[in-house]
Formats: sequence, C-alpha cells, structure tokens
Amino acid sequence: MTARSSAYEKLRARAAERIEDRKLDTDREPEQVRRAISGVVGEYQATAHRGVNEPLRDPADMERRIWMAVAGFGPLTELFENPHIEEIFIEGPRISFIDDSGRLRSHVVSTTEAELRQVIDRVLAGTNRRLDSSNAIEQAHILDGTARLTAVVPPVAARLSATIRKYTVAEETLGSMVGLGSVSRTAASFLWATAQANTSILYSGATGAGKTTMMSAWLRAVPNDQCIRIVEEVRELHIPLPPHSSYYEASPVSLQGDRRVSLRDLVRVCLAQRVDLLCVGEVRGAEAFELTRAVNAGCGFSCTVHSNSARDALAAIVNAAIMAGENVTESIVRRVFANSIDFVVHLDRDMWRPDDSEQGVRRQVTEILAVTPSLSSDDFTTEPIFIRPALGETMRWTGSYPPESLARRIDRALPAGVSLKRILHGDWSPDL
Repeated sequence: MTARSSAYEKLRARAAERIEDRKLDTDREPEQVRRAISGVVGEYQATAHRGVNEPLRDPADMERRIWMAVAGFGPLTELFENPHIEEIFIEGPRISFIDDSGRLRSHVVSTTEAELRQVIDRVLAGTNRRLDSSNAIEQAHILDGTARLTAVVPPVAARLSATIRKYTVAEETLGSMVGLGSVSRTAASFLWATAQANTSILYSGATGAGKTTMMSAWLRAVPNDQCIRIVEEVRELHIPLPPHSSYYEASPVSLQGDRRVSLRDLVRVCLAQRVDLLCVGEVRGAEAFELTRAVNAGCGFSCTVHSNSARDALAAIVNAAIMAGENVTESIVRRVFANSIDFVVHLDRDMWRPDDSEQGVRRQVTEILAVTPSLSSDDFTTEPIFIRPALGETMRWTGSYPPESLARRIDRALPAGVSLKRILHGDWSPDL
C-alpha cells in the first residue's frame, strides 16, 4: 500500500467514525457531513506540518474522495455517473471498465479490496439480496434498477470478483435499431409484423452482442391489447407494459442455498395464466423445459440464448431443456421446439473504426432464420429469411418466405391490405 493510499484509508476511517459518532445523515445533513470531513482532513494536515505525517498534496481532492466514500459509492461513483461506461469489472482492489467505444480500460484510483467490498454491500443494501461467506454468489439489479450486479466472494473466489453491467436498452425501438445500423429497414418491418401475431422467437448471440436490446425493441412493437409476462433471474428488461401485463423475478438464494421461487417456477406459473406472450430474459437451465409447454398453452414466447450461430441456438435450448432431468428424450424435446419456435434472430459484435473516428463496438443482426415444423426428430429444418454475410455488409432478404401456415397467421394480424409479401418486397413499412 502506498503512502497516499494509506493516508486515504486512515482519513476515510476517521471520517466515517466521526460521522457515526455525531449521528449525521449524509442525505439529510450533507453540509454537516462535509464539514466533518473537512475537519478530519484539516487535522491531518496540521499534524503533517509538525512532521508527524506526510502532508497531502491536494487536500481538496482528498475531501472529495472521502465524501464519495461516505456519501456515494467510493471509487465507483464516477463510473456509475458516467453515461459512457457500459460495464465495470472488480478483481480484488483492481477496477477496470468498458466504455461505449468497446475498449477495456483501467480505472486508476487508490482503493482496497475492503473498501470495494463495502461499496458492493452498500449497493446491495437497497435490494433483498445479500453477499457473504454463506451466500458467496449473488446477482441483483442495483442503482434503482439501472444496472445488474454479479458478484462472487470467498470461499468460492479467491478474492472479491464482481461485474456491474449498466442497462442501456430502455429506450430502443425497432426504428432506433435501424438508425444504429443493427438491422435493415425491411428486416425491422418484418420483425414488427412478427410482433403482431404472437410468434415465438429466440434471440441468440455472444455476450454483449445486443440480444437483450433487440428483444426489448421487438417487445415494444407488441400490441397493447396483449397480455405479456416477463420473467427473469435478475430483472434487466425495463420497457412499458400494457396494464394487464407483469414482470416477475426469481427470489434470491436462501440461507440454505436454495431459491424459494426459481425461474422455472415463474415460467410454470405464467403458463397457468391467460398469457399471450411469455418472455424469458435469458434461458440457461431447467426453465427451458417449461417452454416446451408453451406450445400447449397456445402463447408465443421470446427469450435470449447464448450461441455462436442461429442454428446453434436451437441446439442450446434443446440441451438446456434436457438438463431439467424430466426423463424426456432429446428427439421429443427437439420435435416440440421445432413445432413451437418460429424464428431465430442472431446477432454478433466486433470492433470497428468508421472513417477516421474513434474505434467503437458494432452490434448487428446477422441472420433471421425461420424454423419449419418437421416430422423428423433428427434435426431442425430451417430457412434463412434475412442474412448479413459479414458485419458491416448489407443485410438482405434471401427471397424466401416463412412457412405458409405461419405466414398466413402473421398476415391475419396485420392491418387490412398489408401482408408479409408486401413488407418483404419493400412495398409497405410500418411507423417504427
């Protein structure tokens, strides 16, 4: 520990003790708290001038840092407030982050693992989640629902290890996704049409490819007279819902290490209700098996799946359902999904430098795949509707149509005189 960081730790501890002794509230009495901090720093400087301590080079900056530590979120305060920061990583005493250019940077600031652990506990204080040795892995939406925390502490990890992902999907629509270059106008119009008819869509891609953002934009296009149920492990989707729709969130881990309400439980409950569209934020486990029941419930569903391609997404959701351990064969699960999944929307990301500007992240839809019902249980039958040969290249319609029965179902949900054929040929487009 450097002399500077040692001074900061001593002063932060003294300030916290003085604030506690005086029973000051940082929210209701900010000026008194600031004066207490200033007094602690002034006393330190006075002793430094007598040769007891090394004097501070910038007392005002030290007061600012201590204020952030006792009234804010310490060394993370600036990162939380910066709208250009997308993701924050903590490993022991080290902090790094990814900004909207997609680059990983180090946050150069004096801190300790103990202080960062206190910050994590502080952001969790407003949730019903906890992080300690008996519950060493936790996820929670924090900062008034604007970010998601995933944290691991000993004995599972050797040190504090946390990731904070700030939500950036709240305002996106299919129209704004066209403006961002994520999807073509024709493809966005096609997705709008699928949203009118309770279709079932998987959104696939790697971490950070934009799956949740695209699904959020699609959900905004669902008609207001539909009943939507959104279930998530930790709530990440924040979009306006019709009055008769709801968000459900799995309960945290109990002291015994289990969950009172799991994601699978929530999916099962939704399917017992009158639901037009069931949305699972991210499918990773046994909840996938409950989605096989959605076909019998007669509702559409959407979810995100981690995969390297659209077809890999189909295999991923089958594997997740099999892991539920319901003694159902892979061929049966595959056949059910082949008859219930309508489309797969696959996204990818890369780093690029447009013209002479700063390098950034490019997230684009690379494929929209139609799943054709099949009597065979050996594999999925698919047909690409839109493809993008490579990131940065033009997305184009392949000339193919969805299966006839599915196309008719979508056409019935469209305004009079509008059809998928007109949309795909570019003869009509909604107000996105």
